[in-house]
Amino acid sequence: MLVGTYLLYAAVMVAAHPRIIYPFGPDAFDNPTFRQEVVSDRDVALAIADGDDDLAVLFFMGNGGALAYFTFSLDAHQDSNRTVVGMQYPGGGGIPGRPSEAGLKADALAAYDWLADQHAGPIVVHGFSLGTGLAIHVAASRDVEAVLLDAPYTTLCELMTKGSYLPACYLPGVQKWRSADDIPGLSAPVLIQHGTADQLIPISYGERLATMMLDAGLSVTFHAVDGATHNNLPGQPGYQDRINGFLATLPK
Repeated sequence: MLVGTYLLYAAVMVAAHPRIIYPFGPDAFDNPTFRQEVVSDRDVALAIADGDDDLAVLFFMGNGGALAYFTFSLDAHQDSNRTVVGMQYPGGGGIPGRPSEAGLKADALAAYDWLADQHAGPIVVHGFSLGTGLAIHVAASRDVEAVLLDAPYTTLCELMTKGSYLPACYLPGVQKWRSADDIPGLSAPVLIQHGTADQLIPISYGERLATMMLDAGLSVTFHAVDGATHNNLPGQPGYQDRINGFLATLPK
């Protein structure tokens, strides 16, 4: 009886887990300093703000799923006059479609390819939470100048395991988001910022990812942001300064 109940619970959780990973909000992004474009044959929705700096930033948000919730991160680049392109996710912010790991990763590569065709200078990828998996995936597959990661994870299915008491990393049908698997493809320097009070993705995950990257021979700068939680990390004092300082060290 107990085994049967557990198996039934596992089946229900596998079927329902996309709703847990992608609880996307409906609020449309209507910042007038951004223009909206739909690009590639994948119909990837982008929000674009042009800047005068030679560097462009491709931003991947967290699982709030609407760029309206990530203004601190976008402002950090706009205030420094960089071109910033935010990828909008299907199913959030009024964007039609349904998200999946495979679909979002394919969209992220298409967004990079469009930006590389439009922008002659170097490109940095920046990911927050769920979006760190996209930033790492793009950086492992394309030429980027640097990788900025806010509250990253090693594998998202480890967090699912903690929350569900199921072996999520081994269950068929689960979208696993294994960022660690993309590390061998990376070569660009990495900046990680992670809050010490983050309860959604504990800082130990970011520390472990940094260790994996260092072991792979990457240049990694890690900042433990004292007292920052998962949601208020980009609003903490010094957030933008740490990004600017890191980017200033890149070769010109």
